[in-house]
Amino acid sequence: MSVLSFEVERDEFNRRLGNGFPDGSIAFIEGDNGSGKSSISQRITYGLLENGYTVTLISTQLTTKGFINQMYSLDYPVASHLLKNNLLYIPVLPLIKSSKNRIDFIERLMNAEALFKKNVIIIDTISALIKQSADTTKGLELISFLKKITGMGKTVILTANLNELDNTIYSQFISTSDIYFTLKVRPLGNEIKRTIIVNKFTGARSPVGSMVGFRIESKVGLVVEIASVA
Repeated sequence: MSVLSFEVERDEFNRRLGNGFPDGSIAFIEGDNGSGKSSISQRITYGLLENGYTVTLISTQLTTKGFINQMYSLDYPVASHLLKNNLLYIPVLPLIKSSKNRIDFIERLMNAEALFKKNVIIIDTISALIKQSADTTKGLELISFLKKITGMGKTVILTANLNELDNTIYSQFISTSDIYFTLKVRPLGNEIKRTIIVNKFTGARSPVGSMVGFRIESKVGLVVEIASVA
């Protein structure tokens, strides 16, 4: 099993997380609003692209223009990757805002074969995408589908809001995932401290930190906190 590196020279994020995710993994990243889920997704996306992998990023957060602007504000230039079709960016924000309860995003997602042709599929956030159509049965169908995708050599990274899905469906995602992170936020003086808690990391090829502190800086991107616990 190979490891998908998302190394960027200017930070230690990839090294602190086992030097990459094992190929064919399902990674599940949970956190409240503002915890940094999108920032983590954007950093991993850029790192994967820079290391020669192809990525589909499905976003419930940003339009295409907003995504490109956000990436450039973090010094993660993605225009060339978009133009070369190494990155497929799918904004679903307009669909979610206009959606009605009867719309089954799970079925639509599973039938969209073009989304799953890249090396890595990232969905930020899966909970916002399926919260109106997910029950236990459909949640299991989606998880079975994602397992099938990873069995074909793809890697899937999902982010989720703690408050958008019921506990049964959350438990399904957690038990199925090979990698499971929780993002925590706490105020410290005039700053906001964000931390990745590594709950599970199956198949790591290098040491993995149990906690990784990070911050996001304009024109710099994600910065790993030196004082975070190894």
